[in-house]
Amino acid sequence: MAPSPGHMMSPTDPDNPQNWPAARKIYASSVATFFAFTVAFGVTSLTVGIQGVMQQFDVSMTMAVLGLSLTLFGIAFAPITTPHLSERYGRAPVYLVSLPIFALFILGAGYSKNFSSLAVCRFFAGLFGGPCLVLIEGTFADVWSAHLTVTYYSFLSLASYVGAGCAPLILGYVVSAKSWQWTQFVTLMVAFAAYLFGIGVPETYPREILRSRARRLGHDIQLAKAESGVTLIEMAQMTLITPLFMAVSEPVVIMVTLYLALNFAVLFQWFIAVPAVLALTYNFTLDQVGLAFIATVVGALVSTMTSSLSEKMTNRWNGCTGMASLAPLEYRLVPAMFGSIGMVGSLFWIGFTAKASINCTVPIVGTGVYVWASMSILTALVSYIFDAYPARGTLLALTLMATVRIICAGWLPLVIITMIMRLSGQWAYSVFGFIAAGMVAVPLILFQFGPRLRARSRHSAHSMINGKHAMGLQIDEEMPMGSMHA
Repeated sequence: MAPSPGHMMSPTDPDNPQNWPAARKIYASSVATFFAFTVAFGVTSLTVGIQGVMQQFDVSMTMAVLGLSLTLFGIAFAPITTPHLSERYGRAPVYLVSLPIFALFILGAGYSKNFSSLAVCRFFAGLFGGPCLVLIEGTFADVWSAHLTVTYYSFLSLASYVGAGCAPLILGYVVSAKSWQWTQFVTLMVAFAAYLFGIGVPETYPREILRSRARRLGHDIQLAKAESGVTLIEMAQMTLITPLFMAVSEPVVIMVTLYLALNFAVLFQWFIAVPAVLALTYNFTLDQVGLAFIATVVGALVSTMTSSLSEKMTNRWNGCTGMASLAPLEYRLVPAMFGSIGMVGSLFWIGFTAKASINCTVPIVGTGVYVWASMSILTALVSYIFDAYPARGTLLALTLMATVRIICAGWLPLVIITMIMRLSGQWAYSVFGFIAAGMVAVPLILFQFGPRLRARSRHSAHSMINGKHAMGLQIDEEMPMGSMHA
């Protein structure tokens, strides 16, 4: 079996996660999925209790929405810190430590006696739960072959999208019968179930597997220097400083980062806008609003199917029938080409149909189309970046992309109701629609000019090899995959 690019274990090594029995691979992937689902569920859970938070703590709606935004701002630190944690301790310990701490802060949020304590607990829940949303990428990349990159990324994205969508779907009924605090208590129950299911999760990070095996056998082992850095200065350089330079110097990364920032900002505002619009326009009750999020779950499931089908068809089109052969990287962008059109159409669709004279199912279906488009774009663009650069460049790009889109996801929900009130729903979503229309060109540009743009990059394989030769350094052909995807 051909390892994913950057996998540092031998393809014939029985301890290589890609050589594990199917049941073990599926279990490791399922644990990562359940943990990511749980954190995503917790992120949007409080949106169901916004009215309760406003009444109990006598705060404005914007202040109440901070319960969502601060959680996302906490998660925004995860792409910066998680690579260093997984490099030093492996993936399994980070999973098994971060989720319980996340759960403790969720518990604190549920028992908060004032808004300040609620805000603090929600922020730290995001800070400690964030690694579960980041590590899932590394776990899937460790376990599954590169020719399935789009497919496995669509499945790991499904965990977050469905988790976020299931919170209002389930909790609408709970809060109707109980109180807003139960949004946190139910999240705690989900976290407890996830932890029991995942307590036996095997280590998948190749570097940690090699280190553990060496310790068990009493051998010394010398591994290549971690791409995420060793000293504090190197770590800050890799996941903080250099990504900022990449944000203004790498055309490919700039385009993808901006597109995904728009994507996530609009995605998370739905959790504030949909309940408000359905309640005011159609007189929906809280449990009825929750049912509207079935469209979110369906959209995510359809995206998983279409993205996976796209990968199978493009592999067949390019004659890549075995695991050792990969289609040209640009063919991973196909789902984004279709999704970009769906995003534009859905924004205008929702903006101009969410009114009392049109049946409520019309805009609700539109949100499902948006979710399908959003997830298809995310799956395609991140899968493309996975192998667009060598390990170091990929780590830099993924760190920047994830941090920016999560920050934007936390910002827009704070202002979306004000936008709708001042511009009207038609014009608020038309603004997003026009911006999204300009972004339709991104996957097309990358498909046509991506190889040339990447070849000119200072982070390309060619540039890095020349730079290392100039410094008289040897080149390690096997880079740690975990550094790529964590």
